[in-house]
Amino acid sequence: MDRRDFIKKVIGTGIVAGSTVAFGDFAKVFAAADASPVAYDLVAVKGGEPEVMFDRAIASLGGIEEFVPRGSKVLVKPNIGWDVTPDRAGNTHPKLVARIVEHCLNAGAKEVSVFDHTCDPWMQCYKNSGIERAVKDAGGRIVSGDSEGYYHKVAVPNGKRLTETKVHELLLEADVFINVPVLKHHSSSMVTIGMKNLMGVVWDRGYWHRNDLHQCIADFASYRKPTLTVVDAYNVMMQNGPRGVSAGDVVPMKSLIVSRDFVAADAAAAKLFGTEPDDIPHIQLAAEMNLGRIDLSALSINRIKL
Repeated sequence: MDRRDFIKKVIGTGIVAGSTVAFGDFAKVFAAADASPVAYDLVAVKGGEPEVMFDRAIASLGGIEEFVPRGSKVLVKPNIGWDVTPDRAGNTHPKLVARIVEHCLNAGAKEVSVFDHTCDPWMQCYKNSGIERAVKDAGGRIVSGDSEGYYHKVAVPNGKRLTETKVHELLLEADVFINVPVLKHHSSSMVTIGMKNLMGVVWDRGYWHRNDLHQCIADFASYRKPTLTVVDAYNVMMQNGPRGVSAGDVVPMKSLIVSRDFVAADAAAAKLFGTEPDDIPHIQLAAEMNLGRIDLSALSINRIKL
């Protein structure tokens, strides 16, 4: 499926599909039986506020202590790319980001840092997204991603089109990396979820767009896998992404997906969005590179309705 066909599909059926998921067909999105808590590959939560859904999801995975050792440096990477307010769903919900920071600090993390290499002017993005205030109130550290001096060249050994890039030093220094994308439509990559959100930790995003965007997304995903991927689907921008035009682009889904497997998280989020994971080239490419699992029927999934 090419980008134009995908957009037609999303605009024609995605909002209806999204509304159906939001109002009760949630379990049908993920075709796998529930398993014992120790065996969960993925947790999908529906029906609560962002912070409450995260509380329930992380508890079912054994608590944040399973992922955040005491004394560790933690990087929490939301999407803060756009100068829009939370109701527009262009960025990760600030309540979710704040609760993740709180959990990490309560687990004994030495520090919890949050940043993004924004598309709109960074100070306005940080402020108007609500994320800067939320992170500071939670005790975290908000850091700029706007200066090239923060970025250092690294090799991407398994990359096919992207073999080196400059990466923000916070990722290089982090013991724990929690990726917190917002699920939404994207005009170039069809959707933006976890792997696409990693473009916010590199300096030269333009190279990706000029050199097979989907392959570059999959290539960089091979560089460092997130410790945990937390997909914000509280409000979902179904069209006109990545920035959006108006509140009319947004469907309330009140959902959250959490997994150690970032390919599985993206695959599940694609289903929630109303499309098949293998219709999204970078998800399919990442699965072919053995970076994670795209077949949701093979996963142990915990579905929680609040």
